[in-house]
Amino acid sequence: MVARVLLKKGAHVPLHSHHNEQVTYILEGALKFALEGKEVTVHAGEVLCIPPNVPHEAFALEDTVDLDIFNPPRQDWIDRDDAYLRSGSSKG
Repeated sequence: MVARVLLKKGAHVPLHSHHNEQVTYILEGALKFALEGKEVTVHAGEVLCIPPNVPHEAFALEDTVDLDIFNPPRQDWIDRDDAYLRSGSSKG
C-alpha cells in the first residue's frame, strides 16, 4: 500500500505501532521520528524504514509531503479506522 501523507508544520502523529513494515520517503519538508528510544530526522529525499510492531511517533518540522509504503496494506486505513492520524494531519 502506498499513501501520500500531507502534514502541516507542527503536526504530530501520536505514538502508535502496527504489524505492517513501513517505509517513509520524504518528498518535501522534514519529519522528526521518535522510535526505539531514539530521535531520527528525515529530510526531503531521505527514507526511513520502520520494522513491524515498533512503536513510533512523528513531528512535522516543516510543511511536509511524504510517501508511506506499507507491507501488508494497512487494514485500519482501508477501513478508515485511523482517527489517531487524521487528528494531526491530512492524508491525501
